[in-house]
Amino acid sequence: MNVKDKVIEIVAEQAMLEPSDITMESTPESIGIDSLGLVEAIFAIEEAFDISVPFNANAPEESDFDISSVATIVAGIERLIAEQKS
Repeated sequence: MNVKDKVIEIVAEQAMLEPSDITMESTPESIGIDSLGLVEAIFAIEEAFDISVPFNANAPEESDFDISSVATIVAGIERLIAEQKS
C-alpha cells in the first residue's frame, strides 16, 4: 500500500467515512475531523509509517507540517519518510 492510500485509509477511519469518500482535495474540516480527530489521525500515521510528525495540536499554525488538505498531508508524510529513513 502506498503512502497516499494509507493516509486516506487512516483519515477515512477517523472521519467515519469510506476511503472512496476522501479526495486529495478534502480538508479535515470538510470531512468533519476536528482538532482531536486530527491529532488521533497524526498518531495513527506516525505509527503506520514509523515516523515522527512535527505537529503541535495546540499551535498548528507554528508547525512546518501542512494539514490544510489530504494532498498536503500526503506530501508532508512522503517528505518525512524520505528525511527520517535516510
